[in-house]
Amino acid sequence: MDFRIGNGYDVHQLAEGLPLVLGGVRIPHTKGCVAHSDGDVLIHALCDALLGALAFGDIGQHFPDTSDEFSGIDSKILLTRVVAMIRERGWEIANVDTTLLAQKPKIAPYVLQMRQTLAEVMAIPVDCVSVKATTTEHLGYEGREEGISAYASCLLKRR
Repeated sequence: MDFRIGNGYDVHQLAEGLPLVLGGVRIPHTKGCVAHSDGDVLIHALCDALLGALAFGDIGQHFPDTSDEFSGIDSKILLTRVVAMIRERGWEIANVDTTLLAQKPKIAPYVLQMRQTLAEVMAIPVDCVSVKATTTEHLGYEGREEGISAYASCLLKRR
């Protein structure tokens, strides 16, 4: 098989006074993600998609939240490690597609910066990285601003 598809999902609770990092970009907001790492829900979903494409398990298996090594870690480092695992096994990333679900803050002003950051970390062209965002029309935990979630899909191709 020369292609593999993966999908990922992650969710984090939001709390007042914490930094909000999404797609490797610090977003000004009154709330941030409660997490063992920096709580970058978008990168966590992306890592799960990439790992899942090759049946490598999930992000928690490789970077457990019980390990002091990953306490407060920049999620871009986790993504770098996942990409290295993929490349070591003869695969490359064809493209990724992600969606953030959040009522606030508005994500649109940061989408290009997120795409550029993710593309740089994965060493792929920016036009192979999609970042989209949507609200949930005030429904559910995202709509009540209690949490934020992300979905990611990827296509890998054998080198």
